Amino acid sequence: MTTMYTADHEWINIEDHEAATVGITNHAQDALGDVVFVDLPEVGRSFKKGDVAGVVESVKAAADLFMPVGGEIVEVNEALRDNPGLVNTDPLGNGWFFKVHVADMGEFDHLMDGPSYDKLLKSA
Repeated sequence: MTTMYTADHEWINIEDHEAATVGITNHAQDALGDVVFVDLPEVGRSFKKGDVAGVVESVKAAADLFMPVGGEIVEVNEALRDNPGLVNTDPLGNGWFFKVHVADMGEFDHLMDGPSYDKLLKSA
């Protein structure tokens, strides 16, 4: 499994060529504070890279969730509807948002690997 990152603090795990899992980074959840609501996209809906696919609301702010790659939503994390705090307690695991069938695997070439994302955080 390979994890890539966006400048908007989303992560995407490339597990296979069928679907990739998307969530927000630890940095993003920390900046947001206690997450109280997550607006998830509809299964079956397609998005382009960079489209807003959902919204994360916290006690401090609301933030858009951007698509790291284009594709069709094939699954959403239903557990977040009842327990949005999973985003805070396990942002890189059980706090994932959705899975996407990737339309163009070449779009991963424009994402950051772990060391590049760490460098971005240090420069902020």
